[in-house]
Amino acid sequence: MKIAFQMDPIGDVNINADSSFRLAEEAQARGHALFYYTPDHLAYQEGRITARGHDLTVQRVQGDHATLGPEREVDLADFDVVWLRQDPPFDMHYITSTHLLDRLKKTTLVVNDPFWVRNYPEKLLVLDFPQLTPPTTIARDLDTIKAFKAKHKDVILKPLYGNGGAGVFRLDTNDRNLSSLHELFTGFSREPLIVQKFLPAVSKGDKRVILVDGEPVGAINRVPAEGETRSNMHVGGRPEKVGLTERDLEICAAIGPLLREKGQIFVGIDVIGDYLTEINVTSPTGIQELERFDGTNIAAKIWEAIERKRA
Repeated sequence: MKIAFQMDPIGDVNINADSSFRLAEEAQARGHALFYYTPDHLAYQEGRITARGHDLTVQRVQGDHATLGPEREVDLADFDVVWLRQDPPFDMHYITSTHLLDRLKKTTLVVNDPFWVRNYPEKLLVLDFPQLTPPTTIARDLDTIKAFKAKHKDVILKPLYGNGGAGVFRLDTNDRNLSSLHELFTGFSREPLIVQKFLPAVSKGDKRVILVDGEPVGAINRVPAEGETRSNMHVGGRPEKVGLTERDLEICAAIGPLLREKGQIFVGIDVIGDYLTEINVTSPTGIQELERFDGTNIAAKIWEAIERKRA
């Protein structure tokens, strides 16, 4: 197949952690032809969805991991699969790319389905499953957020469309910074904030469960660094081997059919204790850590799901 990757600059990736690199590596091993471009080179041109980028060859040598052909412009309708893999923030640039890629649906499989990526961002899709999630409020209004904190005492406050642990704050019962943080966030963004009841179980880890076409294939535990509330690996969280509990499987059984129906082939959910906190569909990570811990080729499972859909 002809495969295009829409992603952040490939020269900057850590080849031992980056899931997009691992997906490209596995696709190449399966005989697929690779093309790479960054989202700023995606365009609509008189009825065609085009991209300027490079034919791509990858190898597992950091610093020499991506060989690029001459820059050329392609019509993405000529490709079998396009991967939507740039990182958030989930801003209007990101949203516009989903609108453009959605116009390929008659000819090309876009993974994950951009219509539902746009309509199911990570911190909003969980609202469909209140029985699985901690108490949550989404608001821009300070009084509403204050009322939630007064009720639940110890809370997590974070940007609604952020990623990688950026801008995540724990506000405990003695905290006096809520008004200042609200002023800071609303000073540079018109977006609401999300506030959730703090889950003490996070000290034991924030589990990332990987689902492929709605089915769980494994998990890693991400343990916060000393003195940190956040467990994201971007900010020093330590990955650990972990199994799937009955509660994890119950959560996956509840959300899996919807993910499969909406074309969300590669999804990473976050579970703290018994609670689902996020459903990551924009650019989930964790493949390489899971493969090292479990010895299972997760990238192959993802490509098998894609190949079935293109058969």
